[in-house]
Amino acid sequence: MAKIFIVEDEPTIAELLSDYLVQANYETSLIDDGLQVIDKVKELEPDLILLDIMLPGKDGMTICREIREFSEIPIIMLTARVEEVDRLLGLEFGADDYICKPFSPREVVARIKAVLRRFNKEPLQDAHVIKLISESNKLKIGENEIELTVVEYKLFEQLYSSPGRIYSRNQLMDQIYSDHRVVGDRTIDSHIKKLRKKIDVVLPDVELIHSIYGAGYKYEQLE
Repeated sequence: MAKIFIVEDEPTIAELLSDYLVQANYETSLIDDGLQVIDKVKELEPDLILLDIMLPGKDGMTICREIREFSEIPIIMLTARVEEVDRLLGLEFGADDYICKPFSPREVVARIKAVLRRFNKEPLQDAHVIKLISESNKLKIGENEIELTVVEYKLFEQLYSSPGRIYSRNQLMDQIYSDHRVVGDRTIDSHIKKLRKKIDVVLPDVELIHSIYGAGYKYEQLE
């Protein structure tokens, strides 16, 4: 059972996240003071850390840098400060991912699973194996086949082809609409919403397509 540190000084948020993670079969430890984190990490060696940026005693970015001096433990930053997003996009502080507040607890669980899989700390289940069926514009997840429209299939295929790469809306439109038709900026958002809804039926607790604030979208592979 993976051990997750929740470093968050707002009790309501910390307890809510803990409840969802326990339901997902994770072990959790709550820390509400930045000065306690380094000693706790060295003592208990968690498998992943959810680290809020704004903490009493010592801020999350400083903690992240200090942890990276002695450990490669996966770190997901939590931030409510929009101005920090550009810096977090580059993950220049050594973090492996970030999540903006307000967030859905289900999204947090999904992102944790994705990061742990990336570090080979959580095995990929057969039910999560993904295949594209170009002949019929279908997405196969495990034994489940999802019927997609032509545009939805092209959209998923483009994101899926380069895991982790961030595509802007304009880049995705250029790839999907070969006839260069004029469409609105939010057309991609609409297709993404429908695509996510279809995938959610099969994988309700896993997020494959991530929204990157002010940048676009990326696909996060499960392996």
